[in-house]
Amino acid sequence: MSTSNAAPIRRVRVHHLREMKERREPITMLTCYDAITARIFDAQGVDALLVGDSYGNTMLGYPSTIPVSLEEMMTATAAVGRGTQRAFVIADMPFGSYEESPAQAVRSAVRLMKAGAEAVKLEGGTRQADTIARITGAGIPVVGHIGFTPQSESSLGGPRVQGRTENTETQLIDDAVAVQDAGAVVVVLEMVPARLAAKITKILTIPTIGIGAGAGCDGQVLVWTDMAGMASWTPRFSKTFGNVGEALREAATNYCRAVKERQFPEEQHSF
Repeated sequence: MSTSNAAPIRRVRVHHLREMKERREPITMLTCYDAITARIFDAQGVDALLVGDSYGNTMLGYPSTIPVSLEEMMTATAAVGRGTQRAFVIADMPFGSYEESPAQAVRSAVRLMKAGAEAVKLEGGTRQADTIARITGAGIPVVGHIGFTPQSESSLGGPRVQGRTENTETQLIDDAVAVQDAGAVVVVLEMVPARLAAKITKILTIPTIGIGAGAGCDGQVLVWTDMAGMASWTPRFSKTFGNVGEALREAATNYCRAVKERQFPEEQHSF
């Protein structure tokens, strides 16, 4: 009988994220939509994986996040959950799954949790405080999302930086506090001026995760296809840390050439 001396893998929990904020250790988060990518990110120590509704426009070919269904999010969440041992798994609540009423939101959140999420994320500040409180009251951790909220892109006039004026700055601070007071465990700040994001981060006791919000947040999140060089265009706030897209194109080119030239399969690949 063999035994292993390897230390058990400690799963990242809500209190670990808060402790990271307290000791000023940056939190790493990436979007993720499938098991094989989840296993890679998890093994490399990414703290949290966000099953974002960006699944729609990055993987499903939709023009935006709006068409993504709850059932599609559940499928992606289940895959990421099965591929993860350590990272904290957060699932986006897609457009149409929580706007009708807090009761609808709780039902949708329960389905995502059953699929494999450890928290759900929804967009909106003060206007969603009651909904956040109801979901939290059901025992489900909630991640807030304020600033630029992609599901509201049409009403916001496109992907624009939020909080540039005194009035909108005050509103964003109020939104952040309302989300925290409603019970959210983390809040995402998207496309917010760095100075304001840092100010909000100091005000709140829960961690802030920035995307286009400067270095003063408690952590950062990027869409993984942007981060890894899979997309033909990336937003200004993103950075490419690798060129996976080029590697895939090269692999596909080499495979097609080998098959066309009858160099594959070779004897060692045959039975």
